[in-house]
Amino acid sequence: MAEPWLSIIGLGEDGPAGLPPASREALAGAEIVFGAPRHLALAGVEGREWPVPFSVAPLLAERGRRVAALVSGDPFWHGAGGTLAEALAPGEWRAWPVAGTFSLAAARLGWRLEEVACLGLHAAPFARLRPVMARGARAICLMRDGAAPAALAEWLTAQGMGATRITVLEALGGPRERIRSARAAGFALECTAPVAMALDGADLPPGSGLPRGFGLADDSFAHDGQITRQAVRAVTLAHLAPRTGEMLWDIGGGSGSVGVEWCLNGGRAVSIEPRPDRIANIAANIEAFGLAGRMRAVRGMAPEALAGLPAPDAIFVGGGANAALLAALPRARLVVNAVTLETEALVAQLHARVGGSLLRLSVEEAAPLGRMRGWTPARSVTIWSGP
Repeated sequence: MAEPWLSIIGLGEDGPAGLPPASREALAGAEIVFGAPRHLALAGVEGREWPVPFSVAPLLAERGRRVAALVSGDPFWHGAGGTLAEALAPGEWRAWPVAGTFSLAAARLGWRLEEVACLGLHAAPFARLRPVMARGARAICLMRDGAAPAALAEWLTAQGMGATRITVLEALGGPRERIRSARAAGFALECTAPVAMALDGADLPPGSGLPRGFGLADDSFAHDGQITRQAVRAVTLAHLAPRTGEMLWDIGGGSGSVGVEWCLNGGRAVSIEPRPDRIANIAANIEAFGLAGRMRAVRGMAPEALAGLPAPDAIFVGGGANAALLAALPRARLVVNAVTLETEALVAQLHARVGGSLLRLSVEEAAPLGRMRGWTPARSVTIWSGP
């Protein structure tokens, strides 16, 4: 194989002093060095600054020359290494990581890194923490700039997690390293980038954070009443059987609640909905649960709106199922919820023809009845699931 032309070099706050000999040799032998202004300054070299917004095109234009790319710490843990490797063929590059922020933070705090959630909040919404933070949970987060720690502390407090113990870690591994602690509630530390935050939920009250499993409370979502109700949603998701990385088509999304819970259990989803007001609710729920990049709303009517969507592993039809729609669907795990006699007859015929599972779910809730209480039945739902 030809010698790789690109060297991806992880660099810490201690600059060249913290580089192993192989990294120094690659840097010294490079004809061109790419990096952020901070990395170029730390390395003490003149080079080409990454364009804003970030693009690998200028680097790829130098293919065939000896090129070095300076990136933070471990290039393949929330770093630029993955973006660079995606644009290259095997054998074009080699990489030399050094300890990244997550490893350095865990080393300073004495935390077992395998038990800590590691998040890159420098380019993601704070809501990514919603399924992570709970009583006893720990997280280390990369932050965008010096103002971000105060903003995250305010967000945590608004979520009822003001008791979270925060450790702010600035310029880890270098001569400017500084580590301080405070509570989220009343946080008043002034911070300077590069900065990370370690969050400890040991003192949070019981019941903090999102519960695991299926069936979040209906009032967890923005909706106009068109929502797969909690008990039905839990059973529906059990039939859909989400798995990490799988794609769901949520047809007739309503509030998008099924897609949201699918994504919270590791998957990706597209929610198809014809009404613009409900598209707005789906978008609000995507933002509130920090699912941007994993879930999106598509306005339109199925099956026409399905053209061009990524291939599904599972499909949920929450309302409006008909024979033409079902015939147009690609092969995937399929769950159909029926509340009308017509749709119920359709899934009964489907069960007789191809098998699968057919379940009729009736739910009753206690409600005031005069001076006492009685059972109030919800509309029964027939659930068919099959291959």
